[in-house]
Amino acid sequence: MHKIVEKRVLAPKVTLHKVFAPEIARARKPGQFVMLRICESGERFPLTIADADPQAGTITIISQEVGKSTALLASLNVGDYILDVAGPLGRPTHIEHFGTAVCVGGGIGIAPLYPIAKALRDCGNRVVSILGARTRELLILEKEMGEVSDEIHICTDDGSHGFKGFVSEKLAQLLAAGASADIVFAIGPVPMMKAVCSVTAEYGVRTVVSLNPIMVDGTGMCGGCRVSIGGETKFVCVDGPEFDGHQVDFDELMQRQRIYREFEERSCKLLSSISNLKQP
Repeated sequence: MHKIVEKRVLAPKVTLHKVFAPEIARARKPGQFVMLRICESGERFPLTIADADPQAGTITIISQEVGKSTALLASLNVGDYILDVAGPLGRPTHIEHFGTAVCVGGGIGIAPLYPIAKALRDCGNRVVSILGARTRELLILEKEMGEVSDEIHICTDDGSHGFKGFVSEKLAQLLAAGASADIVFAIGPVPMMKAVCSVTAEYGVRTVVSLNPIMVDGTGMCGGCRVSIGGETKFVCVDGPEFDGHQVDFDELMQRQRIYREFEERSCKLLSSISNLKQP
């Protein structure tokens, strides 16, 4: 049982929880994740550790309500408990002095990007961040990312904040203008990461992506998170979550991500019906 010690709503349907998990807080590294189970009858699902405080013994997780389990997590408040929090899992991000590191984040992908950008900056890299969301209201962690970036660009689909357009378009604009980029880290929706990799491939820039496919156990036993990397099958939970973006079969990944959509929608409707019945 892991107690929630802080809760904040960052954007519509996006919630930050600080959870007391001292052993994980001491051991975690950027890029790693935890597997959560909200209750005895709940499913296991992964969330990247967005931050940690070893002294306080807490980890920070940021979730977006996209299904039953994330909706249940969002409903938990300070003082409530999460049944299971297992981790840290996955291979940590390889951090070294690359030179100029461009961090591209879209939507909820900004959450796992933050600890990577912070570690890159601490290692002496020049960090250029490109953050995107559909609207200004949906943009998260702008202040925090600004604090660990030497340069930051904001993009919104509707132009309500910053550049009107996609993060991949802003990246292409910067590279075309001669901006330096020794490595790119991209995290966000699969189509976004695919678009970013198309841009960087044209300029020959090494690109690392963090994948978040369907995952059941997080330890390599179920094979649910398998992806094709350079024609080989890899398990995101133990071989990743980070891979060479130019080797990822994004089309296959997008197809696999849709496998359980019908079941997820059914579970969400059932949860909503139960919640409505409980209301006075």
